[in-house]
Amino acid sequence: MKTEILTMLRETAGYVSGQALCGRFGVSRTAVWKVINSLKEEGYEIVSTPRKGYRLDHVPDIVSESELVSRMKTKRLGRQVVFLSETDSTNTQAKRLAEEGAPEGTLVVADMQTAGKGRRGRSWQQSPGTMVSMTLILKPAFAPDKASMLTLIAAHSVAGAIKAVTGLPAGIKWPNDIVIHGKKTVGILTEMSLSVEQDSIHYVVVGIGINVNIREFPEEISDMATSLYLECGRRISRAGLIAEVMERFEQDYGAFLQTEDLSGILEEYNAHLAGMDREVRVLDPAGEFTGISRGMNRSGQLLVEKEDGSVVHVYAGEVSVRGLYGYV
Repeated sequence: MKTEILTMLRETAGYVSGQALCGRFGVSRTAVWKVINSLKEEGYEIVSTPRKGYRLDHVPDIVSESELVSRMKTKRLGRQVVFLSETDSTNTQAKRLAEEGAPEGTLVVADMQTAGKGRRGRSWQQSPGTMVSMTLILKPAFAPDKASMLTLIAAHSVAGAIKAVTGLPAGIKWPNDIVIHGKKTVGILTEMSLSVEQDSIHYVVVGIGINVNIREFPEEISDMATSLYLECGRRISRAGLIAEVMERFEQDYGAFLQTEDLSGILEEYNAHLAGMDREVRVLDPAGEFTGISRGMNRSGQLLVEKEDGSVVHVYAGEVSVRGLYGYV
């Protein structure tokens, strides 16, 4: 009931009468009063006025199941939230839940991660209350070889959400990072589990880590990493940002399911692509090479034009972009 009352308070511009809350949820005034007090203890500023009722005046930067669900405008994704005040990794927890039968759209969110994971198994830690750490469970019916495109969809959704919430020029460093003014702000890690027969997807988890309200970074990474707070000079509501990401991801994911390619987001993705029409260095097991980035195609491959005019379709490997992450 806490989530429902919070939602009603959030969606009402003025006061909500205690009688209306009692009638809506079929509970006593005492039950409503207890929920209101519980919300106040969590930091919500709620004005109580005789004969008028309750009015939500201020929402703290809090991430909780009630706060997240009350903000969600999606139809399926993120409607079921598992909130953890602390965990090792939201991807790890999401995979456990998926194995136990959690439905598609389940969102795992942590206020703090102690063993977050990045590409190539890199680990990192965070301070409580400073980051968005979340993982979405998906159970698509498309072929396993298309799952890698979910990372690109997530990047497009997150970049759009950051721009909408902060106004910052969020760029996408293909395939799985978001950068602002040349510094990394977001990492995305997608992991897949196949069916026993190995010919279909059991589930996919899409993990997203966003540097939101971090005020400083260790000296050794301060020239490569930044946060939304450092870039825009104000605290950002993490719950509001999560809800915006989920709304955009649901739209982008829905478009992808119709075509099973990236045609629905291709133009916007390339408009956000960091290093577009600039020199890039491709780190590939077959050998490094440099060329000019000509954007992504509808299959998620990065098109790199070499000096001889030939165009290489880069599907795997890590791409370093000139001017980003210390590569000059």
